[in-house]
Amino acid sequence: MIDLTQAFSNTYREARRRFLEAAAAAGLHLASFAHPLRGIEGEDLALDVAYAPAVSDPGAAAERPERLLIVSSACHGIEGYCGSGVQVFALHDAAWLEAAQAAGVSVLFLHALNPYGFSFGRRVTHENVDLNRNFQDFAQPLSDNPEYRSLHPWLLPEHWPPDAAHEAGLQQWIRTHGGAAYQAAVTRGQYEFPDGLFFGGHAPTWSHVTLRSVLRRWGRGAQRLAWIDLHTGLGPQGIGERIFAGRNDPSAIARARRWWGPAVTSIYDGSSSSALLTGLMWNAAYEECPQAEYTGIALEYGTEPIEEVTEALRAEQWLHQHPEADATTAVAIRRRIRAAFYTETPEWKAQVVSQARQALFQALDGLAHEQR
Repeated sequence: MIDLTQAFSNTYREARRRFLEAAAAAGLHLASFAHPLRGIEGEDLALDVAYAPAVSDPGAAAERPERLLIVSSACHGIEGYCGSGVQVFALHDAAWLEAAQAAGVSVLFLHALNPYGFSFGRRVTHENVDLNRNFQDFAQPLSDNPEYRSLHPWLLPEHWPPDAAHEAGLQQWIRTHGGAAYQAAVTRGQYEFPDGLFFGGHAPTWSHVTLRSVLRRWGRGAQRLAWIDLHTGLGPQGIGERIFAGRNDPSAIARARRWWGPAVTSIYDGSSSSALLTGLMWNAAYEECPQAEYTGIALEYGTEPIEEVTEALRAEQWLHQHPEADATTAVAIRRRIRAAFYTETPEWKAQVVSQARQALFQALDGLAHEQR
């Protein structure tokens, strides 16, 4: 293992270097999918894939493993500070890598699903799209969100910080409808306002298309597929909520709770800190790997209270729309959004890694030992 200070990074460029070096040192197979744009420092951007085949699986070396665990980071770019740290730590964790091989489980690390957002400190892609609301059938009518429509003018004022009258209007909406309705309206996903919050897009993003190609390449042979997608920004600080990430299938939810414990929550029964969402990324697992029995969770680590996270997102979206903002305001907003999704303390990082490591071992046990 390595020290926490060697696993977590201060920039996307540093995180990418540490991930690629750790994967190469562990002898994993590497592939990189170049993003069309450059990063904030002019650096290359990419979705980097590291593949650890299971020695006991004769199909694994040919990229058609029977039992496959996916571990992904930075679906929401800025959340990659946490997810990359977990991935780098795992790549240095010889005991866990050996356990995966012994269990006959191949592992696919997906580093920076949204490298643009990671580099620029944004949650969204370069298309201003929330990747985890983008997995829709765009040939069909998109989900309507009338509650967000009524909120949109209040969420993104002309000036930041908002004036008292503007905030009074927003608070009146919340008092009328309730805090839970506010969270649901804002975060569920909306497809009407390209400049708004939690915009799901009008077409598949670069990250969407690239992820599907990765799943086709490595996942089409899997009979059992597990996915741990690493997130931050919801729940009590340092606590990793295990949110079921799949269709509303009671048998799959029960299987996830057998693997990761009875505390696994669900957006379908109201037990999760997340609202019911649309266009979720796990749809691609069913569509690109239809032959596989799929079991997944989002491991969601708490940072700041939901009210502060939402305010930080409002401010960052305003800044994106107002590049002419003065330097003092811009720096303060960027610091605020980073703090909303990444708690830079040794204690928080230790909690993150400890809970992730447990979930990784549990995934191996579930894939290896439970009968399909």
